[in-house]
Amino acid sequence: MKMQLAAICVGVLSAMQLSAAPVTYNLDPSHTYPNFSADHMGGLSVWRGKFRKSSGKVVLDREAKTGSVSITIDAASIDFGFEKMDEHARSADMFDVEKFPTATYEGALGGFKDGSPTEVQGNLTLHGVTKPVKLVIRSFLCKLNPMSKKEVCGADAAATFSRADFGISYGQAYGFNQTVTLDIQVEGVRAD
Repeated sequence: MKMQLAAICVGVLSAMQLSAAPVTYNLDPSHTYPNFSADHMGGLSVWRGKFRKSSGKVVLDREAKTGSVSITIDAASIDFGFEKMDEHARSADMFDVEKFPTATYEGALGGFKDGSPTEVQGNLTLHGVTKPVKLVIRSFLCKLNPMSKKEVCGADAAATFSRADFGISYGQAYGFNQTVTLDIQVEGVRAD
């Protein structure tokens, strides 16, 4: 009888594991900031900024070691901490936010290690141009938020790309290096 009960329990657990569904996490805009650094005047200094408004979701299936990322960034929310630079970055010289109000990133989680993803292979659409950009996940953790009592996941991710590849080559004629380093702190709240 004990063996039959054990066999039934194992069968039920196996069925539950096979039917484990992916979990959706909605990005928390108050804890998600895509920020970046870029060259100014060919090595004279490094400008740093962030986008204050973003939204999106992460779908994670730990059992299958799969998942997806979908992020939308409000390009007009660019913030260098210097209003005159923010205005210039929003202009047609750079982001041209009237014509291209958002940037998006769509990708697949991968490189799972100890149940957590280590990278995202995806496509960045910026300034109307879509190109592949790989994000390296430097840290990833899911846990119960002690204040909200909801499950949250957080990550720190980074990528490097050329802004000229996206048609934002302002300053290239003055010797500006077109390489941009993107760093993203992100937190998502379980949707169900």
